[in-house]
Amino acid sequence: MQKIPIMINGLPGNVAQMLARHALSDNRFSLVPFSLTGPEISDSVYESNGAAFKLIRPQERDSAVEGIKAEFGEFIAVDFTHPSAVEDNTRFYCNHDIFFVMGTTGGDRLLLAKLVEQSNISAVIAPNMAKQIVGFQAMVAHAAEQFPGLFTGYSLEINESHQSAKADTSGTAKAVAGYFNKMGIDFSEDRITKIRDINVQQKELGVPKAYLNGHAWHTYTLVSPDKSVLFKFTHNINGRDIYADGTLDATGFLHKKIGQNVHGHVYSMIDVLKGS
Repeated sequence: MQKIPIMINGLPGNVAQMLARHALSDNRFSLVPFSLTGPEISDSVYESNGAAFKLIRPQERDSAVEGIKAEFGEFIAVDFTHPSAVEDNTRFYCNHDIFFVMGTTGGDRLLLAKLVEQSNISAVIAPNMAKQIVGFQAMVAHAAEQFPGLFTGYSLEINESHQSAKADTSGTAKAVAGYFNKMGIDFSEDRITKIRDINVQQKELGVPKAYLNGHAWHTYTLVSPDKSVLFKFTHNINGRDIYADGTLDATGFLHKKIGQNVHGHVYSMIDVLKGS
């Protein structure tokens, strides 16, 4: 089987590093030895497990990409960069006809979809690549569709804790909040408690010290108007390995769409899970 060439963007970021390690040991893929990086990165090369990746800054990428294509052929970009770069990166992929998997959160998601829909490519864009968490979201989404108003009058509290380097509020938390809104709870995204203080994480939440720099702990608490009923949903992820399987599966899924000549379409992780 011919391997799928992929370019992991966001090195030397932690998630991109983890994904590179997994991809190097996955027989489905071959890694293009380049990575788009941020303007603040001073290194020119990132090395992992014997592989070296040339880091390309924003001002260099337009001139570099066609040479990369000429040398390595068409590839799929896997984006784990920075929320501030999401929209600009999406324009770059669309302008250069690069199919991509967007795991980075942030940006105007409607704009991202519009850019892809008006382009010659397709993409998987998802705020969370962990398949099990996406499945949980799907269950909540199904409840919102089938039982609108189920929690009318209830209060909602959402706490999400991630490593201090995560700049934005969790996309998963935002999505779940939206589903609870459909079930009758008046809750705005700005009320999500975003915890990034390692002292709070370790002493109050109990996040293991080994995972302070890489975790995703979410708790959704619903309380009835008279305080006599409480529902609590919690999913705690330590480390980042869970995201690798989902991301690489999404990349394989998107590669099939290239073979089917599908353009201008945005897929979610639900599409990936269904294999549709």
